[in-house]
Amino acid sequence: MEASAHTGPQTFDELMLPHLDAAYNLACWLLRNPHDAEDAVQEACLRAFRALGRFQGTDGRAWLLRIVRNVCYTRIRDSRREPGAESFDDDLHGMVEDPAAAKALEWGQVRSELLREALDRLPDEYREVIVLHELEGLAYREIAAVSEIPIGTVMSRLARARARLQAELLSPTRKNSSHGL
Repeated sequence: MEASAHTGPQTFDELMLPHLDAAYNLACWLLRNPHDAEDAVQEACLRAFRALGRFQGTDGRAWLLRIVRNVCYTRIRDSRREPGAESFDDDLHGMVEDPAAAKALEWGQVRSELLREALDRLPDEYREVIVLHELEGLAYREIAAVSEIPIGTVMSRLARARARLQAELLSPTRKNSSHGL
């Protein structure tokens, strides 16, 4: 019997592990903090594991991403209710020994940093569809399943998100014109 002829129920590892990078990426963009994203993905995986018996599909990607999305939005709502906590900033507390190397690294990262900051300024629902489509490569119908919205809404949000992102990147009054570069 060939390995590809496997027709029995898939294990959690087979269904979820291939999609952990996409789950982490989505969580990072929604929560804007890598440590919080790791926690959210871990919580989402635990929830997915507990609910595996209810999973009726064959591809766990959209299912896991929907769970990650829900965990992230719950955390966002909860954090808005709590008093603000200061986050640890690696850039402020890290030490780079070679100033020339640091400057070269800074120059090399400026464009991606500007894009990241422009994405951060987008409303959550726009950032979500951009990340799922442009960075994770999900089709419109998959985004609709993950976000639990109609496909037409996915298409209009994506169009608006792209326009807003372009405006953010081209705006001469970007909040981040203080790079000194």
